[in-house]
Amino acid sequence: MTKLDSIFSHDGPLAKAIKGYIPRTAQIEMATTIATQIKNKQHLIAEAGTGTGKTFAYLIPAILSTKKVIVSTATKNLQDQLFNNDLPLITKILAKHPFKAALLKGRANYLCHYRLTKALDSAQGFNKKETTLLSKIKTWSKRTRDGDIAQMTGITESNPIWYQATSTRENCLGADCPDYNDCFLVKARRKAQDADVIVINHYLLCADWSLRETGFGELLPDAEVIILDEAHQLAEIASNFLGLALTGKQFNDLSNDTRDEYFKDAKDMPDLRTAYEDLKHEVQDLRLAFGTEIKKGEWREIETNPKICSALQSLSEQLKRLNLILKKAAVRSEGLKSCSERCDELNTQLQSILNNDNQGAIRWYETHRLSFTLGSTPLEIAPEFQSFMQQYQATWIFTSATLSVAQRFDHFANSLGLNEVASYSWDSPFDYPNQALFYHPRGLPQPNAPDAIERIIEFTLPVLKASQGRAFFLFTSYRALNRAAELLENNLDYPLLIQGSHPKALLLKDFKRLGNAVLLGTSSFWEGVDVRGEALSCVIIDKLPFASPFEPVLKARLESMKQQGRNGFFEYQVPTTAIALRQGVGRLIRDVNDRGVLMVCDPRLLKRAYGQIFLDSVPDMRRSREISDVNAFFNESS
Repeated sequence: MTKLDSIFSHDGPLAKAIKGYIPRTAQIEMATTIATQIKNKQHLIAEAGTGTGKTFAYLIPAILSTKKVIVSTATKNLQDQLFNNDLPLITKILAKHPFKAALLKGRANYLCHYRLTKALDSAQGFNKKETTLLSKIKTWSKRTRDGDIAQMTGITESNPIWYQATSTRENCLGADCPDYNDCFLVKARRKAQDADVIVINHYLLCADWSLRETGFGELLPDAEVIILDEAHQLAEIASNFLGLALTGKQFNDLSNDTRDEYFKDAKDMPDLRTAYEDLKHEVQDLRLAFGTEIKKGEWREIETNPKICSALQSLSEQLKRLNLILKKAAVRSEGLKSCSERCDELNTQLQSILNNDNQGAIRWYETHRLSFTLGSTPLEIAPEFQSFMQQYQATWIFTSATLSVAQRFDHFANSLGLNEVASYSWDSPFDYPNQALFYHPRGLPQPNAPDAIERIIEFTLPVLKASQGRAFFLFTSYRALNRAAELLENNLDYPLLIQGSHPKALLLKDFKRLGNAVLLGTSSFWEGVDVRGEALSCVIIDKLPFASPFEPVLKARLESMKQQGRNGFFEYQVPTTAIALRQGVGRLIRDVNDRGVLMVCDPRLLKRAYGQIFLDSVPDMRRSREISDVNAFFNESS
């Protein structure tokens, strides 16, 4: 018996540490394969179905290799779960093989002493609520050991007040900061440099890759194994980082920070005050020029709109003006120097977008309620990613529950240029034919029908009655979700929880506590959500999650593929949609004792040739078109 076999055996350290642990062939095979690939310094694509236990399957062999390991996850929540839950347990399991682990996030996740002090001393002042929150943060700053804002109770990470108490790459003073020696980010990076296992996220990995982040790059050259969990999200995240995205908020933040530095060190420069105030006005005028509609559109819509073009040109000229004045003021203080450098970079990025410097990218815009985004996104990232991988002599492991489409890895591999990389897939250990029922009734409306949601609700009400609530109802758009909420509000005998009404974590907590609720959610509930037990016994999906063909980047990608003689629909849209669908379906069965009904309310599953690709991509469960079978299934459960 090998060391890995012993660890994963029925009487090994895993079984002793985890109550109810049962050895799983797929988990042992995955761990053994990863150990072999690391030993041979060969990359790997490893798909592991829900319930395989992939986290332990990649962590244990990676740690036993005694190599320096970087583990990158898709989100900060998964990052925290891995570091705070999984690694402490593995530390216990591998007591004879001690290792040091470190958690590293982006700088905006750490309290900044300098920014907090600056806010508390600001001559501009804050309202009563903001002052109270800053005071709470100040109290917390005296007792926190690592400054991770996720650990502070009472103020959510999304609260705007954190902008006053954290830094960004643009406004960080770096080694020139008076609080540099007490900087939580610097301490976190030092710990990471000394660690054997570093837990980061894809955003931080890509920030380093795109050379937009400083101070992290020294970690990657030392890494011998890089494991990317939830790797199916990597290509999209990387595309965003390799492009440009300038927001109205960035310009306003620059204006506000320049204002603060003006009152501290440059009151004798009235032209500086006029410049930062005028910049703010130009940002507001550009937002107004876009109109009241909230949308995402192609750049040519800007180019054919004289009003927007004029406002954009005025913003550009005002940014250049502020840039010139800040260069003169920069010698007065580190704060003004930082503002000058930020202004210079924002100006460079804005000119790059306006001049369309990257011919391999698509330009777009997006309007928000009070702001806007101007963006440029590359259509292909595979060549850049290959170059990135080749910079480091590391073994790369890509893993997720959803990397293949109809048992093929072509789409994922091609998106990152992973040619001739070994790929393996291990099925979920769950007994889907007996644990789940796939219900797809006759007569479902076409997704583009004017009354599609109304008719879908008619089909779903009997299912929700049979399941006694206990359901996730997942939507591909907020519009559909909101309409469904209106229709269900007075037609449902169970608690109704609606995304957007409360924070996601609170909605999930209420869903588990109530035990018979129906939760309406969009994209953020399609993946990364784990509800085990009877509280979630039904997952309903309104339609196949195709992205809008009018989305600028997707539209440009499809046009580019067409010019190459390729079929963008089958080569790109169908695979990405199949992976998204698999993530949604994956919410249903999370444990060997779970039972549930899946309902996909899209007739294209059976009425379009490509429907079979989706059917072949989801777990092999019993299928029915009769509501009587749904009732019988739940009667069996009871």
